[in-house]
Amino acid sequence: MQTLRYLAPNRIEVLANEAGHVTEYRPVYSRQLNVYRGIDNVLEFKLLNPDQKPLDVDRYTPKFVAFDENNVQVLSYEGVNLQEGDSTAYTKKGLFKVTVTENDLLNVKDQFLTYNIYLIDFDGTNVLTYANEWFDATGIINVKSHAFPGPAETKSVKTLAKLTSNATEWHSRDTVDAQPGINGNEALHTAVVYTDGYEGDIVVQATLDDQVTDYTPWADVKQVAFTGAETEPTPINFNGVFSYIRFKSTADPTNKISKILVRN
Repeated sequence: MQTLRYLAPNRIEVLANEAGHVTEYRPVYSRQLNVYRGIDNVLEFKLLNPDQKPLDVDRYTPKFVAFDENNVQVLSYEGVNLQEGDSTAYTKKGLFKVTVTENDLLNVKDQFLTYNIYLIDFDGTNVLTYANEWFDATGIINVKSHAFPGPAETKSVKTLAKLTSNATEWHSRDTVDAQPGINGNEALHTAVVYTDGYEGDIVVQATLDDQVTDYTPWADVKQVAFTGAETEPTPINFNGVFSYIRFKSTADPTNKISKILVRN
C-alpha cells in the first residue's frame, strides 16, 4: 500500500500598500496557516503590489508579529529575504520567510493566533500589508499539537510538611495522579529531586485507592539516600501501576528541597 506525502513550501501572498490604496488586486480571502508544536515551521510570504506583481523585497525589512487569543504578542520575527540580492529572478522576487521555532511554541497552547506583516522601508517608514480585498491586515494561524504531541506533562511537588506536630517524617502536601488508566505494569515513572545540602532519605510512596483521604494506606515504592553533597538534580525511576504518588522525607526538607518534578 502506497501513501503519498507532500513536501511543499507553506506559502501565502500578501499585498503591500505602497501607494496608500489598493486598486487592481482583490483576492477574495487569505488561507489559514497551520503551524505545529514540537518542530520548526518555515512560513513563506510573497509580497505583491496593487497590480499583482512581485514586489522587490531588497528595499524593505519584513516584520512578522503574532498575537494569542488574549491579544498578547507571542511571536515576533524579522523576515529573511529569499531574493538573495537577485531582484531579477522572478521565481524568488517578492519572497521572504520566517521560521516559527519549536522553542517559541513551547508556551503557546493549541489555539488560533492572529498575525500581521508590515514592511520597514529604507527611510524607516512602516508599510502596511493586506490579506484580502476587504483591507484586512490580519491573518489566522492555527497552532496544533497532534502531529508531535510530545512527552507527558511534568507535575511539580514543592512542599513537604509534617502531618502532625510530633511527626518525625515529612510528606508532600500534594499527591500526584499516577494515571493508572493509561499505564501498564511496566509503566515508567520518573521523579527528579532538587536539593541543596539535604541529608536524609527521600521515599516514593504510592496507593491503589481511587481517592486520597486521611485514612489512605500508602506503600513505599522506592527509597533514595542523600548525603548533602549533591550538586545536580537527582533522578528517581520506578515502575508500576498506581493510583496516586506522594513523597516522604526522613529529615527536615525546609530550604533544602526546593521541588520534586514527576512525569508518568
